[in-house]
Amino acid sequence: MKKTVLILIGILFSFNINAQESISLSLKQAIDYALKNSYSAINASRDIDAAKLKKWETTTIGLPQISATIDYQNWIQQQVSLIPAEIFGGTEGEFTEVAFGTKQSINATATLKQLIFDGSYIVGLQSAKVYLKISENAKEKTELGIREAVINSYGNVLLSEESILILEKNIKTLEKNVNETNEIYLNGLGEEESVEQLKITLASVKSQLSKTKNLNSIAYKMLNITLGIDILTKVTLTDSLNSLAQENSKLALLSSDLTIENHIDYKIAKNTEKSNDLLVKLEQSKALPTLSSFVNFGYAGYGENFDFLKKEQQWFDSSLLGVSLEIPIFSSFARNSRTQQAKIELEKSKTNLTETSQKLQLQLESAKTEYKFSLEEFDTSKNNLALAERIENKQQIKFSEGISTSFELSEAQRQLYTMQQNYLQAMLNVITNKAALDNALNTPINN
Repeated sequence: MKKTVLILIGILFSFNINAQESISLSLKQAIDYALKNSYSAINASRDIDAAKLKKWETTTIGLPQISATIDYQNWIQQQVSLIPAEIFGGTEGEFTEVAFGTKQSINATATLKQLIFDGSYIVGLQSAKVYLKISENAKEKTELGIREAVINSYGNVLLSEESILILEKNIKTLEKNVNETNEIYLNGLGEEESVEQLKITLASVKSQLSKTKNLNSIAYKMLNITLGIDILTKVTLTDSLNSLAQENSKLALLSSDLTIENHIDYKIAKNTEKSNDLLVKLEQSKALPTLSSFVNFGYAGYGENFDFLKKEQQWFDSSLLGVSLEIPIFSSFARNSRTQQAKIELEKSKTNLTETSQKLQLQLESAKTEYKFSLEEFDTSKNNLALAERIENKQQIKFSEGISTSFELSEAQRQLYTMQQNYLQAMLNVITNKAALDNALNTPINN
């Protein structure tokens, strides 16, 4: 009975493993999956968690701090002091050796410290908030990058899949042509050159198929890495290249405008400016006084032997209240030098902010141009493919009737194969350029 249970558990475990080795995803599902599971998304979330902890760490500097110490001392050889002997009735000019204190002692002290005023602390709190905001902006930018990377990887897989199907179809047609032409040649009704010409074309297409299959395997693994799953996991894509190209053909996007201040790159540059502004304030705050206070409570016990755990041990308590005011007076102009350096960095960040604004506008115009061209190329390649198919079909008929040569047929076939690849690439360009335009427009992830 026990053996049967173990076998059943093993079968269920094996089934569970196999079930996890396959996943089906549409493009939207792939994006959603990557936003939660990709390696960069996970680390971006961790950066935010770390920034929140850093913010709390900075906050605690201004909160009460309590510390405690326990010191135990045991004189192996007590220190001796010399005092005038005449104090004890001895001869004037002579000294008596005296050991002060007991051989053993214990001191227990608890200290409460409170920062009352520190300009650096106030600036530090503001900096911690900005640091958290920078981490949140970095996560947003990471997510936009993940979306574009998934779209590109997903599209590349579909491109290779479609290419394999087309190449396999072309090979079947070529093999049929080679066989038929070879039969005609063997019957003495054709030339050997016709057979050889078609074989050259067939060998070239087979080589291209082999290369495409290898690229297809790499494309799947790249997609898996982008998604954040094991590269050996079987992923099935449920969207087609054509449907995604049609879905991403949106002429209205070409008239979309961008509010620069809302773009994530501008926000990041703006936060960098804020950070440098706070660094200036931090250096300036170091010229302000620092005020703090403390309360100290302690107990001390003394004895010649280790009797501190006995009830009769006598303990002496003490307490102390103190206030400390530190006033910076002169630093040989070091503070002024650091402040000027911070101001230079602030001016540089302002310049970078202006540059970022200009680059974002140029990036948008460039993305619109590329997207518009890809839409036009998509329509052109579709029409060219239809023409190439008709031309190749006519050449097939002419060749079978002996009107055209194998060279003319091969030329028509090569033209068709080129148009097929151009059409597939045009569809992929529409998808990827749309993704680039979305990033340029800072289109939210949920759109």
